[in-house]
Amino acid sequence: MNPGDAAVPLCVDLDGSLTPVDTLHESLLNLVREAPGCLLRLTAWLPRGKAAFKQAVAARARIDVGLLPLRADLLEWIKEERARGRRLVLVTASDRSIAESIGERLRLFDEVIGSDGSENLSGEFKRAALVARFGEKGFDYVGNEAKDRAVWQSSRRAIVVGGHALVASARQVAEVARVFLVAAPPLGLWLKAVRLHQWVKNALIFLPALLAHSILRPDILFELVLAFTAFGLCASALYVVNDLLDLESDRRHPRKRNRPFASGELSARSGVMLACALMITAIALAAAVGLKFFGVLAGYCIVSGAYSIYLKRVAIVDVMTLAGLYTLRIIAGAVATAITPSFWLLAFSIFLFLSLGVVKRFAELDDARVSGAPGGHGRGYGEHDLPLLMALGASSGYCAVIVMALYINSPDSNFMYRHPRALWFICPLMLYWISRVWLLTSRGRMHDDPVVFALSDRVSLLTFGLIAMVVLIAI
Repeated sequence: MNPGDAAVPLCVDLDGSLTPVDTLHESLLNLVREAPGCLLRLTAWLPRGKAAFKQAVAARARIDVGLLPLRADLLEWIKEERARGRRLVLVTASDRSIAESIGERLRLFDEVIGSDGSENLSGEFKRAALVARFGEKGFDYVGNEAKDRAVWQSSRRAIVVGGHALVASARQVAEVARVFLVAAPPLGLWLKAVRLHQWVKNALIFLPALLAHSILRPDILFELVLAFTAFGLCASALYVVNDLLDLESDRRHPRKRNRPFASGELSARSGVMLACALMITAIALAAAVGLKFFGVLAGYCIVSGAYSIYLKRVAIVDVMTLAGLYTLRIIAGAVATAITPSFWLLAFSIFLFLSLGVVKRFAELDDARVSGAPGGHGRGYGEHDLPLLMALGASSGYCAVIVMALYINSPDSNFMYRHPRALWFICPLMLYWISRVWLLTSRGRMHDDPVVFALSDRVSLLTFGLIAMVVLIAI
């Protein structure tokens, strides 16, 4: 820094610059989660102007600024500038209440300037406010978007947070003193956001046809592929929505805080657009499969949406809902192919997936206990519930094995398999796998999602392979 720089205030933008997120968008998501009824009043707030709209949203949807992700490299540089004696000003189009909360959190800024309910401090309005406060060319400005070009025109130097195109644009109107390069999100990050690996759960759609020994019929296989894709796109859209509605809870979690939206690597706005695109495509494919399948998919959306907004915070109901969502995939496969699912399959599914749902919640609660997070990261359980969850989950898994044993001993298995007695080997294999899952869970070695664990665990994959061999022998 030149000796004269200390006399020039450094004005720092908030949304997209100091933090990669947009606080207005996150406030709206908070409003959707905590007080969805207020959304009906949004149309009444908008005619008052954007500044009044931001103030109304901020007053009704308090976000925890202590959890907002910050750009570490920019924050470190700002601290260095302050150490050299430079005056720091946080200037943002966000509502002043949010800006002041950020200022109190960081304790770095000498002054905080934000929208006040009457004037939206963005673009030309921000430039005019800074010129009135510090004079033309009397300040340096940190910005991140095209609107900041107007501010850079009146600043002494520009500090750019963005890509090469924004840097080139800034250089046309001001001297660029420093660049904090932000690359476009890679494809892998988008795939992570839609949780493509979770599509394996939708393989349950193939189960009714597989167990009915009709999977190789071309007409049935075609319908199942369409149904699988539709369910996958729908589930991905709902995962994105769930992540957007669960930002604060995820940021309190030691691993989930690294998710694309929680970390700020992907914006909330892009997440909403992505979810809409995925859902529209899923609806089109579901309509092509048939009206009944469309109805099942709609039911899945409703239940999953209720889970994301409310049910996941209700103890016991949350894990029962998870089990129901898994079972709905099986029903969807049956409806798509006009194959009636057996009582045995549905009963087995309910008990098995209830056990895995409890595994998921137990692992989250145990993580919360270890990290000292209160309230189990926003779920309806406490640390004292761990023994009960283990008893509930393990017993439910063993009930699934009992259902399997009863099916093997029933006339139905004799009708479907030439050598049904071979199926008895499935029972000890399942008993071993379920017991091992709960042993690892109790030791704190279970992934947040037992499906992800099963796909990456060699012992689990070997067990599933042996079960598949037993079924082939029985056929």
